Amino acid sequence: MSKKIKKIVLAYSGGLDTSVILHWLKEEYSAEVIAYTADLGQDHDPEEVYRRAELIGASKVIIEDLKDEFVKDYIFPMFRCNTVYEGEYLLGTSIARPLISKKLVEVAQKEGAQAIAHGATGKGNDQIRFELGVHALNSDLKVIAPWRGWDFNSRSDLVEYCKKYQIKIDASSDEPLYSKDENLLHTSYEGEILEDPSKAAPGEIWERTVSPQEAPDKEEIVDIGFKNGDPISLNNSLLSPAEFLQKLNELAGKNGIGRLDLVENRFTGMKSRGCYETPGGTIMLKAHRAIESITLDPEQAHLKDEIMPKYSELIYKGFWWTPERTSMQSLIDSTQTFVNGNVKLS
Repeated sequence: MSKKIKKIVLAYSGGLDTSVILHWLKEEYSAEVIAYTADLGQDHDPEEVYRRAELIGASKVIIEDLKDEFVKDYIFPMFRCNTVYEGEYLLGTSIARPLISKKLVEVAQKEGAQAIAHGATGKGNDQIRFELGVHALNSDLKVIAPWRGWDFNSRSDLVEYCKKYQIKIDASSDEPLYSKDENLLHTSYEGEILEDPSKAAPGEIWERTVSPQEAPDKEEIVDIGFKNGDPISLNNSLLSPAEFLQKLNELAGKNGIGRLDLVENRFTGMKSRGCYETPGGTIMLKAHRAIESITLDPEQAHLKDEIMPKYSELIYKGFWWTPERTSMQSLIDSTQTFVNGNVKLS
């Protein structure tokens, strides 16, 4: 099979895992590897990501700013349904995967690649989300998941690999205290010290929100304007989708809003404890439900609440690119015609 693969597109973050994968793919498949990074609002240095991929040997490095597309075409449609998974989770990681999958497929088709590779592990949901997305959009592309096939078992193994091949990366052989994923909608933390649900999450893990105890002891009024169910303004300032969410994140974070600690049921059959920060999304959900309480017909509102759990499950499990989700989206969007106006929250 490896002889047929001449070019691979790798979902590249610039971190330890995908840096090792980039080099490993070149060695294992003797193939050209294109490093693709989707900028969804994560905290990263594009120049450093580009430089590192080039040094490791990527034949081409593509870094694409997708923040507005991410918010407009994925986050906003999801929030039109007031979507939460298992009653609490705002699906910050889940909703990013369809867009990344779409872009990986587009790059593969444009560059003439035969395969796509990702760094998701064999225990989590992301491997399924990426692979379902790719297969839905182009079933001819092969998907390579190194964590399910190579001999490495730990972070220390990857660090040793970097030493062997002189891959310069800021990492130690110590296992991390937890893993982190972030984008404009949220930051998630899981694994290691968070795996015991009887122990509170350490205060130092939180990066985007102050604790409620340290939040200002005074109210702040927020005015959010909606048009057809989507936010268009914050405190009477018209903003692009990405600008809106970024500013709402800052406002919510400084007021101690948006922390979540829960145990969820993964698609793989495992239970997983996740700690999430979704500051702007938490306010946006409350504001959207508030304006719908005035603008929606009661039976429309009740129908939306009935279908929301199924819709959230489709997103969580990676079925964004399915006729079922598309049909549900059409129904949801048809309810948003008159969801217009302003909401004030304290």
